Amino acid sequence: MYYYIKDFLTDWEYESDSTIKLFCNLADDSLGKKIHPNIRTLGFLSWHIIHTMQEMLLRTGLKVDIKEQQNYNGESVKEICDMYEKGKRSVSETIKKNWTDADLGKEDEMYGDMWKRGMTLSILIRHQAHHRAEMVILMRMLELPVIGIYGPVKEEWAQWGMEAMK
Repeated sequence: MYYYIKDFLTDWEYESDSTIKLFCNLADDSLGKKIHPNIRTLGFLSWHIIHTMQEMLLRTGLKVDIKEQQNYNGESVKEICDMYEKGKRSVSETIKKNWTDADLGKEDEMYGDMWKRGMTLSILIRHQAHHRAEMVILMRMLELPVIGIYGPVKEEWAQWGMEAMK
C-alpha cells in the first residue's frame, strides 16, 4: 500500500517503463495467436493491462485519458504501445493533479470490497506485473525476445557477467 504519492510515482515510472519495453518486443503477427484454448492471447493481455489503468482508477473517480475500449480489437503493436504510453502519462498526471498523500487513505468500492486508494495503486502495479509474467511465457513460446524486469533473463546473463545455466 502506498502512503505517499511520490513513492507510487517512482514505482509507476519503473513498472510502466518495463511494460512498454516488453510491449515493444511483441510482433503484430503474434498478437492473435492462440497457444492453448485456456490461455489468453498476447493481444488480449496487452490490451487488458491498458484497459485496467482506466477501469480501476475510474472506480476512484479519476479519468485516465485513453480510448474507452475493454477488449483487444486487432490493434497493432504500435497502437498498443502508443495507447499504453498515453495511459501511463495520464495516470501520473491525473494522480498528481487530483490527489494528495491524505487521499491515499480514502476508500472506494473495488470489486465488492472497500480498498484504500493507496492499496488500489499497489494492486494496479501488481496486476500489471502479473500479466507481464504471463506475457513473457507466451512470448518465449512464440520465440519473441523477452526482457528482464527484476533481474536479467537468461538471454541477458552474459551482459551481467553471468554464465548461463544449463
